[in-house]
Amino acid sequence: MMTDKIQDPENLNTQELDAIYAISRVVTRASELDASLDEIIGIARTVFIFDNVVLYVNQNEESIEPSYARAIGRGRNSESDLAWGEPIAKDVLKEGKIVVRQEITGDFTKDRMKDRYFLGLPLIAGDQNVGALVFVRYGGPQFTPEHTHLAEYIAGHIAQLYEHGNLVTQLSRLEAERQLERLQDDFVATVSHELITPLGFIKGYATTLLRDDTNWDENTRREFLTIIDEETDRLKELIENLLDSSRLQSGTLRMEFQPIRLDTMIRDLSLRAKSFDENLNIEVNLQISPLKIRADPTRLAQVFDNLLSNAVKYAPGSTVNVTLGTQDDHAHIEFSDQGPGIPAEDLPNIFTRFYRVPNQNRSVRGTGLGLFICRRIIHAHEGEITAESKFGEGTTFHIYLPIMNHKSGEDS
Repeated sequence: MMTDKIQDPENLNTQELDAIYAISRVVTRASELDASLDEIIGIARTVFIFDNVVLYVNQNEESIEPSYARAIGRGRNSESDLAWGEPIAKDVLKEGKIVVRQEITGDFTKDRMKDRYFLGLPLIAGDQNVGALVFVRYGGPQFTPEHTHLAEYIAGHIAQLYEHGNLVTQLSRLEAERQLERLQDDFVATVSHELITPLGFIKGYATTLLRDDTNWDENTRREFLTIIDEETDRLKELIENLLDSSRLQSGTLRMEFQPIRLDTMIRDLSLRAKSFDENLNIEVNLQISPLKIRADPTRLAQVFDNLLSNAVKYAPGSTVNVTLGTQDDHAHIEFSDQGPGIPAEDLPNIFTRFYRVPNQNRSVRGTGLGLFICRRIIHAHEGEITAESKFGEGTTFHIYLPIMNHKSGEDS
């Protein structure tokens, strides 16, 4: 019914035809529903006078909800009240046809807002009545058959826009589902590879030690057990990272915040890192001391350890410069190396879950979880972490953490 009238717009004058064609063009190029509706209502108002308009969507057989409303003429400065059009919309949906009605709510000779003229039109998308479009005029004039005829074209195009919007939504949902499937496949592939590698080492060397046809000397036996021990630690670390990333993603990782001396913590962590790796060269520059923040020391140490570990893996032999200063009311920590750096096109993605820089040293094992975990932990501390890098010259990570408010008394 509605579609036939749109295809054969008889009895419309030139200005009305121009408006209808303009509305049709809006529907064709529509990408965002509310913005397109704003444009359509603006065009319609040039040829069809109304004060308010509400679009009701049919939720189920017993419920409708206003999804769009605009007050354009009289009453636009009054308090918004979407309920005024609901009885008309319900009658439109119940009867499946146009409803024209006048409603007097008081002395309209003193207040024209008390004299309301309603025009309700069904929105037909495909073969379904998906909602109702309700126009109102305050104080007249009445809606004539000519007005109703023009409003039908407007309602028809809005129904097409609604149908188009549903199609876009469905396509977006399908694309999101495909993207989720791709992410899940990538996750399974990445985690499977990272789990199988240490398990392969553990299984292989344990099976070798258990062979009855060979007697291993003490040095060989100790070497095999050391490999098993290291790969077991790696497997444990991988599982912990997976659990941490999942909890951080869902916001369920519990943290214990307390006042800490950031300068002391950085100095202690640097000394500990050197004791674990004699090849690690760290230069610490504490530009301000003492400096207190509120933090979970275990999780913050996890961030610092991860950045130092990254420098060892991806910039071997490079000196790591750790600098502590302040910027405005935040502590500013820098971790800088002189390694190969990160290509500019990859830099925006390095904090993404499971992301690893393509063509980087593949002998370095990893899941792409470390920097994701770092960012989530820093965000949980109401801070920020960023990175800058020049390919072939090195990388610098910047961490910003709020300094404790000395007026609060929490720094005692």
